[in-house]
Amino acid sequence: MIQLDFQVATDEVAQADLPTQAECVEWVNAALLEDWGMGETELTLRIVSKAEIQQLNQDYRGKDTPTNVLSFPFENPPGLVDLGEELPYLGDLVICAAVVLEEAKQQQKPLNAHWAHMIVHGCLHLQGMDHLAEDDADEMETLETEILTELGFKAPYETA
Repeated sequence: MIQLDFQVATDEVAQADLPTQAECVEWVNAALLEDWGMGETELTLRIVSKAEIQQLNQDYRGKDTPTNVLSFPFENPPGLVDLGEELPYLGDLVICAAVVLEEAKQQQKPLNAHWAHMIVHGCLHLQGMDHLAEDDADEMETLETEILTELGFKAPYETA
């Protein structure tokens, strides 16, 4: 189960366009793979402005543009690993509310479904999945689709 530090650090979108903390907890729990879903896991989810995500994207990825979601997996400091004290901290997800809203409109998808997709997508990144290679992308998209349809949403990569 997840212990979620839920932070809303933007007023660029209406509160009604944001998911609730309870929804986020449900979506994160659904995205936890076996290793993470077995015990108590901690995660920070920060919902931010375009300016904040653009700065983070520039600082960490060298891309000077807003993006929908950034994932920052936690890495144990070497001293703790040496002591065998693995911490249950999965990492940080940073999601731009305005970008998610724009994408949902452009893709003609329900806003809540797109929020769920971004959270599931980001959580899979935190657990080591990626989509740089075609095989990895296929595996990640298949898993996202399974998780989201189990949650009652349409497959996220189908066009409207």
